[in-house]
Amino acid sequence: MASVAAEPDDATPAVTASGLPPWPQLFGFFLMAFGMFMAVLDIQIVSASLGQIQAGLSASADEISWVQTSYLVAEVVMIPLSGFLARGLSTKWLFVISSAGFTVASALCATATSIEQMIVYRVLQGFIGGAMIPTMYSAMFLMFGRGRQSGVSVVVSLIITMAPTIGPSLGGWISEIASWHWLFLVNIVPGIIITFGVWALVDVDKPDLALLKRIDLIGLVAMALFLGGLDYVLEEGARHEWFADRTVASMAMVATLAAALFFWRALTVVEPIVNLKVFANSNFLSGGILGAVIGIGLYGLVYLYPLYLARVAHLSSGQIGATLWVTGITMMLCGPIMGTLARASDPRRVLLFGFLMLALSTWMTRGITDEWRFAELFLPQVLRGIGLISCLTSITVTSFATLPMEQIKDAGGLFTLMRNLGGAIGLALINTIVLWRTNLHWGRLSESINPGRPEVIAQLDALTALAADHGVADPEAAALREMGHQVLQQALVMSYADCFFVLSVLFVIAAVVPMFLKRPPTLADMAAVESH
Repeated sequence: MASVAAEPDDATPAVTASGLPPWPQLFGFFLMAFGMFMAVLDIQIVSASLGQIQAGLSASADEISWVQTSYLVAEVVMIPLSGFLARGLSTKWLFVISSAGFTVASALCATATSIEQMIVYRVLQGFIGGAMIPTMYSAMFLMFGRGRQSGVSVVVSLIITMAPTIGPSLGGWISEIASWHWLFLVNIVPGIIITFGVWALVDVDKPDLALLKRIDLIGLVAMALFLGGLDYVLEEGARHEWFADRTVASMAMVATLAAALFFWRALTVVEPIVNLKVFANSNFLSGGILGAVIGIGLYGLVYLYPLYLARVAHLSSGQIGATLWVTGITMMLCGPIMGTLARASDPRRVLLFGFLMLALSTWMTRGITDEWRFAELFLPQVLRGIGLISCLTSITVTSFATLPMEQIKDAGGLFTLMRNLGGAIGLALINTIVLWRTNLHWGRLSESINPGRPEVIAQLDALTALAADHGVADPEAAALREMGHQVLQQALVMSYADCFFVLSVLFVIAAVVPMFLKRPPTLADMAAVESH
């Protein structure tokens, strides 16, 4: 194996005798971690409470979806920009500004009295707060170095996966005991503590304010139109029949033209808004692609499981949370084990194992029926938790291991962007499959419901008698409607099973990729470098 180059002196973090940063820096890091948790949580926390927000703001069904979409579109623009801003402002000051702005925007969201105000405030919240997520990667390397990176990545990975997992359930619970305003008000006190705590305790690098004067405004606008338009198309496409909708088609065209301009600027200007040269590193390029696949597994399954439990099992948000807690507990229990394996052994093998566990989880769930509840979903959720934490703890080590330290800040933003875009692609893929396959299964099941079949006659008679017992005015019509509802529900469940099958194939393909990457250095390699 090729020798591992030592880090330059100015990139080596100050450590105590225990090998950890001084306790003020360490405490500041955990404050940053909690800030990132808040930023990720706010993507999903409103999802279970959109009905209450819609009623409170007198919004239409189409308008209320923008409470989530506006946040995601704004965040996806800030994430790659954060690398440039971190070099110009420093990691500390970018995080402080981001945390403070996120806190103020949260307070504004709670005061919104119209859907227009809410969308503007959510854009501010997503854009300003989006810098907290990738900045964590810079802080992790600058504070802990490569030697302890995989251990710390366990904490970061748990935050990244736990926040969207518990978001819908937590949001539903808050709305039930208080009001939707508290979905945003809960951010204020922690946000203030995090902002001042990081300002007082963290100091890991120096700003380069002169860099801000050389910002490529044309590239910035092009990037915003490209990523914002792409995210909009992915979020809204399946809902509006993709390019059959004029707005979706127009945004796709704008995003395509902006992408061409953005890539041209990024590859030709002296100080590009995003340093795409980090993708020249094969490990980071492959890791970013795998990160997108992990995003599909993370955000796609966080969306698909509650969708089934709400639409088919008819469970409340609290009951859904009680059903899905297994994945989070599994990740917390397995996180230290997988972090140790990623540090002490070859993280590529841990990554392969993680994708295979995700594939096994979704493969088991491909046989889902309308009767599946906690017991049937228990083992697939355990395997999903093992797979997610295995992938996330090892993908960071594998992706960043061979990058020069001066590229870490840009790489953190791009790595986060790839995972978020993967999540958006996953949601678009799932929604498209559900719509397409539901119609297909509905047609096939409807053909099999022949009024002359004894089974159909018996079911209609039973439903008619039940409707008559409940005093329904037209029991025969009610029986036909109920049978139609049952057929639709079965078609829906079959479409969910198709989604799980497609995800299984995707995860198996992804499991092959890690073995073609360069082997990251282990703890023994790090010790050999330090001894010299």
